[in-house]
Amino acid sequence: MVTAKKPAASKPAPKKREPNAAFMKPLTPSAELAAVVGTAPLPRTEVIKKLWDYIKAQNLQDAQNRRNINADTKLAAVFGKKQVTMFEMAGLVGKHLS
Repeated sequence: MVTAKKPAASKPAPKKREPNAAFMKPLTPSAELAAVVGTAPLPRTEVIKKLWDYIKAQNLQDAQNRRNINADTKLAAVFGKKQVTMFEMAGLVGKHLS
């Protein structure tokens, strides 16, 4: 005996997320941060992206614990200490944006 399939209930299309304007607002980096990411105003997301590009290019991730970043002289001026975790980085960088 063959049973008729019920039509699948149509789900409403998920709403597309609008980008948060606060993240997209260009901010001016301090002189210390500008030495790493440049002097042009950038959104927070781009600042973090450029920082990660710099960290990877300079091989500054700790070998034993990849979540830690060993600061060179430029990053030490931004972070205020020799080693930070990747989670601390965003908070410390936020102080250098206006």
